[in-house]
Amino acid sequence: MEGEAAMAGAEGPFCLQQVSITEDSEDDYQYEEVPAEDDFSLLEGDEDLVKALQTIQEQAEDAQIIAQRSILTSKHSVSEIPEVVDDFLCNFLVRMGMARTLDCFQTEWYERMQKGAIERKDIGFVPDMYTYNQHLEMENRKLKKELENYKLAASKAKEALQKIQKERDFHRMHHKRVVQEKNRLISDIKRLKAHYASYEPMLKQLTEKYQTILRQKMLTSLERDRAVGQVTGLQATLQNLESGRAIEIPVTKAGHRCEREDGRQGPTQKAVQENREQKYLYAGIAPYDPTKDPTKQKGKRYSKDSEFPIDTQVNPYLSRAKECTRPLKSGVYRLSSTLKVHDLAVSCLALHPRKDIMVTASDDHLWKMWAFPNGNIIMTGEGHTDWLSGCCFHPSGTKLVTSSGDTTVRIWDFTKGECILTLEGHSRAVWDCSWHSCGDFVASASMDNTSKIWDINSERCRYTMRGHKDSVNSIEFLPFSNTILTSSADKTLSLWDARTGLCAQTFYGHLHSCNHATFNMKGDTIVSCDSYGVMKFWDVRRVTPMVSIDAGPHPGNQVVFDPSGHVVALASNDGTVKTLELNSGQLSSLVGHEDEVQSVVFDHKAEHLLSGGSDGTVRLWS
Repeated sequence: MEGEAAMAGAEGPFCLQQVSITEDSEDDYQYEEVPAEDDFSLLEGDEDLVKALQTIQEQAEDAQIIAQRSILTSKHSVSEIPEVVDDFLCNFLVRMGMARTLDCFQTEWYERMQKGAIERKDIGFVPDMYTYNQHLEMENRKLKKELENYKLAASKAKEALQKIQKERDFHRMHHKRVVQEKNRLISDIKRLKAHYASYEPMLKQLTEKYQTILRQKMLTSLERDRAVGQVTGLQATLQNLESGRAIEIPVTKAGHRCEREDGRQGPTQKAVQENREQKYLYAGIAPYDPTKDPTKQKGKRYSKDSEFPIDTQVNPYLSRAKECTRPLKSGVYRLSSTLKVHDLAVSCLALHPRKDIMVTASDDHLWKMWAFPNGNIIMTGEGHTDWLSGCCFHPSGTKLVTSSGDTTVRIWDFTKGECILTLEGHSRAVWDCSWHSCGDFVASASMDNTSKIWDINSERCRYTMRGHKDSVNSIEFLPFSNTILTSSADKTLSLWDARTGLCAQTFYGHLHSCNHATFNMKGDTIVSCDSYGVMKFWDVRRVTPMVSIDAGPHPGNQVVFDPSGHVVALASNDGTVKTLELNSGQLSSLVGHEDEVQSVVFDHKAEHLLSGGSDGTVRLWS
């Protein structure tokens, strides 16, 4: 019976620790109930039914939340009861893994409990010291584990620190090396600067020598061309003398004129010059017809005044025009190169009479001489105090004339590399200038509504041509003639006789200001452009317009014939160059400039078209 009771006690439920739940809470704090009506209030001016209902609802929710919190805090907490001896021993044996000892202990313990040998009240509780020691042991194990983790983390941190220290030492060494290299480079740069500073005077001398050699080379080539022209002219003269005919050769005359200017005259030329001067001194006036001079301009002559050549000269460049008779196909010109020549706008272009050399004038008060198409600079001229508006080569190619907004016209000598003559007389800006084919006269057009003819030898104004009612925008000599063409802002073109300074013909037809006009190579056709981009072609003999071409609405700044006279190019304000084939009437545009196109010119063989624009560049079209 006792065995069955023991087995029944062993098989029945048992507890390791008894815990009693008491209703007394260890929290002795008494919470007071907060009524919902205490905080209910309405502000003045807020007596709105909706707001009042919303306020009541919020107050009710707050009261409910406070009540729930008071209920949760008022619940009785479970009191901690010390562990009894048998539970302590059972827990110890379980923790140590002593299962058989645990079975024997439980069997004997419950047998004695059933027999009444052991009373519950006599058992007692485990002393606090043992429980405390157990807690300390568990805490000690936990701390040992944490200590091992900390040791592992410390070892890893130590390795990382050592790695960082190595990297720091490496970067510090690298920084020191970079600083040393920097100091060495600074010292080398200072030494090189001092070394190169000693070369600047030598480089300046070499540059001056190079420019001098370039000038000498150009002048030598000019002298060679002049000598070849003189020889050719002499041979033609001999042939004409042998055949019993006499004809004037302009090239030979130009050569003699240049020799006279340089002071290397022969005895025959000196005698002719002396006789001419004596004749002028005795006469006192130039031979002119007073009935054809309504302004009664006195033809007072000076000893150094030049004589206008006869008007029956033959244009030697007509043969060149016959060589350039190939028709222009659609879009034949393509942009081949771009030269940045000035910082400001390029206002005009001029081409050397025989060589592939051009001069550019700009708003930066400078003119520059360039070789094209390679773009090597040859010479630079400075002296004007305002923007440059026009430039033109001397027929021999040894001099240059420029016009400027400073109201002056300047003559430049390439051999001396400086300005040799300044012509003053206009009251306002000078827009354009042009050389006579003989090289002794220069014509200028001004904003003061007048044009002037200047004598280079006597350095004075021979005639002032008045007749236009507004600014004279362009002026040009008909090649190997004494006829002058002007275009004006009064919408007219005029032909003038340079020997008398009188207007011979006036062309009417433009509806807007005329910006430029020019002859073709034969001299029988004029083309002009106005401020609305309209081009007009005029018959010189009939003094009538032939055809009008609208290339607008943007203004046309300059218009020019090619040597053959079959193609016309227009510099437009829309940044394009317009080309017109006269035979087919086809108008095309060349796009490339970034700003307005101010000037345009063909080369001698019409193989290239040069254009200058406000973007400071010269575009070469091939």
